[in-house]
Amino acid sequence: MPDFTVHDITHVDALWETADIICGEQVTLTPAEAYVLGCAFVLHDAAMGAAAYSVSLPDALGEQRWRDLVSITHFRKKGCWPDPAELDTPPAEIAEECRAIAIREAHAEQARRLVDQPWRSTAGNEIHLIQDLQLRESYGPLIGDLAASHWWSVDALGSQFRQAKGSLTWQPVEWLIEPLKLACVLRLADATQIDSRRAPTFLFSLRRPEGLSHDHWRFQEHVSRPHLQGDRVTYTSLRPFAPQAASAWWLALDYLRQVDDELKKVDALLHDLGRGRLAARAVAGVDSPERFAELFPVTDWRPVDAAVKISNVPSLVETLGGEQLYGKEPEVAVRELIQNAQDAVLARQVIDPDFAGAQVEVRLTQTQADWYLEVRDNGIGMDEETLVHGLLDFGTSGWSSRRVRNRLPGLASGGFKPRGRFGIGFFSVFMLGHEIELTTRRFDGSTADARRLTFDGSARRPLLAALPASVRTAPGTLIRIRLKEDPYGAEGILLRTDDDHLSQLVRRLVLENMVPIRVWGPGALSAETVEPFALATGSPEAVFDRLYPSFTHSWKVNQEKQRLRLRDAFVERATELFDDDRQRIGLAALGSDLLYWSQLNYQGIVTVNGFLADEAIGFAGYLVGRPDRASRDQAKPVADHEQLRRWIREQEQRLRCTDNYTDSLQLELSFIQYRALHSLPDDAAFAMTADGLIRPADVKRWAAQRAEVFLVEGGPPLSWRARPPGAFHYLSGREVRLAEGWAMVCVHVLDPKLADLFPAAHGRDSAYEFARHDTTLSWQKFWWRISGNVHGLFLEALCSAWSCTVGDLLAPIEQRGWSDVAHLEDATLGPIWGYHLRRPHQATPPPPPTP
Repeated sequence: MPDFTVHDITHVDALWETADIICGEQVTLTPAEAYVLGCAFVLHDAAMGAAAYSVSLPDALGEQRWRDLVSITHFRKKGCWPDPAELDTPPAEIAEECRAIAIREAHAEQARRLVDQPWRSTAGNEIHLIQDLQLRESYGPLIGDLAASHWWSVDALGSQFRQAKGSLTWQPVEWLIEPLKLACVLRLADATQIDSRRAPTFLFSLRRPEGLSHDHWRFQEHVSRPHLQGDRVTYTSLRPFAPQAASAWWLALDYLRQVDDELKKVDALLHDLGRGRLAARAVAGVDSPERFAELFPVTDWRPVDAAVKISNVPSLVETLGGEQLYGKEPEVAVRELIQNAQDAVLARQVIDPDFAGAQVEVRLTQTQADWYLEVRDNGIGMDEETLVHGLLDFGTSGWSSRRVRNRLPGLASGGFKPRGRFGIGFFSVFMLGHEIELTTRRFDGSTADARRLTFDGSARRPLLAALPASVRTAPGTLIRIRLKEDPYGAEGILLRTDDDHLSQLVRRLVLENMVPIRVWGPGALSAETVEPFALATGSPEAVFDRLYPSFTHSWKVNQEKQRLRLRDAFVERATELFDDDRQRIGLAALGSDLLYWSQLNYQGIVTVNGFLADEAIGFAGYLVGRPDRASRDQAKPVADHEQLRRWIREQEQRLRCTDNYTDSLQLELSFIQYRALHSLPDDAAFAMTADGLIRPADVKRWAAQRAEVFLVEGGPPLSWRARPPGAFHYLSGREVRLAEGWAMVCVHVLDPKLADLFPAAHGRDSAYEFARHDTTLSWQKFWWRISGNVHGLFLEALCSAWSCTVGDLLAPIEQRGWSDVAHLEDATLGPIWGYHLRRPHQATPPPPPTP
């Protein structure tokens, strides 16, 4: 692989040098140990190239592990999980990265196999790396284990290589082999062999490695041969690092800190086991950037360690794990728990095809004065390793991690697409309470493998314990939280429900699910089940019922007729949004009028992975979204601009076909239509005059009859309403009639969240882009600002009617300091702000047309 540094015979030769530095005079080798160690030196990195594999890399890694790797890499690079075709034939850049990762992950185990792997000569004879049969059979397994061990954890060395090996029958009896000593020497010699021989300058120019590999090459070509000072391995650079090589300098420090950590871990292992310690026990100068710069000098810049440091991890979790990350919406934590529970069940369905009876349970109980929320699943479960290094690794999403991939082979490639964020979402539970108990057992583990994790606040270290043998624990996970707030209180989890029912909360949060969710309210004798449902395939009636559930079991049962009337209107008006693969990503009716038909909540819903993420008043129905921030309580639709524009056009046609495209709705929709489409239908009302509503087709005729127009600046004290259309005066509360020659463009931001999807700058007059940086409000800057909305549409129509330019109309207003006012017929109502627009070079309007 061209991005890898050198792993050829020069690296093997250099290992003897670094081994000599590591061992010092304290360590000696018997001839047998020297032979075994030399063979391990040759083999340990021999599989860092494709030629070392007798089969393809996917076959060497195993089909399941390879497909898992492709799936995870695709998700990390593209932000989505691959479809079956992409999994079978991944894009070239993903396949290349997977090959590099596969070699790194498989090379240690492949090194073990190389001892016995034969190659064929041109004459058909078998060739082995160790040709002598007796040596290969006697030492081969140990050599293979030692070669592979440089990829193991340090702790594994102590358990695997504790016993010494005797000499062969034809050797002197003192030719003992201490595998632990050899494993430590190999491990540290390989880690410390960092110098310019690993990254020759000429080879660097030929291969041109990129990204992190580029920095690895860059710093290693600077490094001189290491030497030992006391018990410190000392590295230096003769050539200073210029500013453009700063990232390589920092990588050198980070890498040598890892070497330092390896040296200290090995030294601790040998000390604890009572074995002879090696001479090298740390790396010099890595404790601070300033000291490191004495050994690795820089020029024209100064290294200051300004990286983010977390000195108190529990405090960080306490600060960010609850309200500071997720806000003061306790229902968000319930959503995260249900998502994680459903993911666990779906994961088990992928790994265990015979699994039946999948379900999630949500239960609210009271014990004396305390309230408890329980979320249980019968899914994949967790072992101790996953608990400690997955769930509790704050800031990571464990489902896409290498650890989960290796512990659950076949999961990523089996079509599993997690909806929650295992490891991140869990910490939201601290919004609900500080006392949390998690009990889990992996689906294929025994009852003895069950573990209980208890928290007394996120800032304290949790307690992990095995469950007593007398406690029978079913596969899956149970999370039990003692709620810090009464669920029925002002800040309780049932705050946003109508009837204070737990089932209403779950239905509000879970808009589609693939696993049945059984909900048990306090004292319930039976569970209410939220059956699986898919928004993408549901009928409009079914989608409406899922988004806005029935009131037949509610105190609002008398409003069920109103809900059904709204459902009929929704079915009549809603149209679908599709992605490029013709998958439904929304079903919605544009406009806020349905919201105001009753006191009920019919806001539009933005879902993330089928769960409630955001609400909006500009539509009814749902749009699939992606989270806008870590807490996932704000989201934007996944639909791109063209898909949204197609939906808006279809909505206009649907409104016309159903006789719902009324004057009032035209006024309310004109802003978002123009912002999105940069045009309005000729017959769509968008402004008001003394003569009534005005439409794009009317402006030119209306303006041609006048020499002056007063364009009202919408907003207090004079504004407008759509139902019924008319103007009113805020301060007096009176309806008013616009004066002759006045025009008021009806800017109605239907929903800021919808409007923000189409930034105003996208539709502005690019010819005046230069004016955006004007330090004063020039007429050019004013025009550039309004050219992307309906005010711009009106002014362009005015220019067309009067055969003039925008500058002819706006430059005089700039000269007057943007301070035009006019008065209504009732002057006591005070001045109205706006803009006097005058026809150039014409004092009187033309005569009205002959009827």
